[in-house]
Amino acid sequence: MSVVNRPSVSRFHVPDLGIGVGFRVPHYLHVVEQRPPMDWFEVISENFMVDGGSPIHYLTKLLETYPVILHGVSMNIGGEFRAGYLDRLARLCEIVEPPWLSDHVCFTGSEAVNTHDLLPVPYTPWMIDHFVANIKIVKERLNPVFAIENPSSYLGFSASVMPEWEFIHAVCERADCGLMFDVNNIFVSSINHGFDPKDYVDGIPHDRVVQIHLAGHSIMDGYRLDTHDAPVCDEVWELYRYAIEKIGSVSTLVEWDGHIPTWERLSEEAGKARKIRDEVLGHA
Repeated sequence: MSVVNRPSVSRFHVPDLGIGVGFRVPHYLHVVEQRPPMDWFEVISENFMVDGGSPIHYLTKLLETYPVILHGVSMNIGGEFRAGYLDRLARLCEIVEPPWLSDHVCFTGSEAVNTHDLLPVPYTPWMIDHFVANIKIVKERLNPVFAIENPSSYLGFSASVMPEWEFIHAVCERADCGLMFDVNNIFVSSINHGFDPKDYVDGIPHDRVVQIHLAGHSIMDGYRLDTHDAPVCDEVWELYRYAIEKIGSVSTLVEWDGHIPTWERLSEEAGKARKIRDEVLGHA
C-alpha cells in the first residue's frame, strides 16, 4: 500500500499519514495477512516493549505494509521514569522508526507501583517545570518527535491555578514538544467539568499538533467515562470538524479498545473521519 505524505501544518514537518486505527489483537491476523486498505496504524508502546515473541512477530509484519506510530500509556511524565523504561522504548523506536511518538499528561504511579491508570495532575507552575524537565530527558534519549496527549479527567485539584489547555500550551512551548490532540478526551472532560470544549480547541498551540485521536466513551450517572468501547458520538464528530478547521491537515486515528468490533465496522468509523476531514479541507 502506498501512502501519500500530505503537507504538514505542524512546525515539526512530520508527515500527514491520513486516517488510521489502532492495531489490536482481534485484527492481527486479518491485517497482516489480508493487508486491508488503511493509511496507517498506531500501537500501544508497552505491548511491544519486549525482546521477541508474538508481539514483535506481528509488529514486524505490520511494518512491511503500513506506517506505524507508537503511543504510550505508562511513561509517567507526571512522576518519575521507571528503571529501564526509556531504554526499552528506545529499542522499540529503532525497530519502528516512527516520525513521532506520544504519551499522556498524567501520573501513573511510582517505581514500586504502576497503577495502570492515567491519573490527573494539578495544573501549577511547579508541575509545568516538572513536565518540561522530564520531556527534555525523553527528547535527549529518543530520536522521534515526542508529543504529549491531553487526558480525560473526572476531578480537579484545588491547587490548580490554570485551565488544562493553558497548562498544556505552556508545557509544549517550554519543552518544545508536539501535541497529540485527543478530541474525545476534551469532550468527556468538558461534560465532567462544565467548560466549553471549543475554548479548549482555541487555546492549544495548533502548529504543535502532530496527531488527533477520536474515540467513543460511556455515559455514566452524571458524568462521561473515557472507555474507547463505542462508536464516536455526534458531539465528538462535530468537535473534530471544528478542530480540523483550526488545525488543518493532520494525521487522525480512531481508537476502539473495548467491545472491539469487526474490521469492517472499524473501517466504517475510520471512513467517517476521512469524510469529515476531506469536507473541511476541501477534498470532497
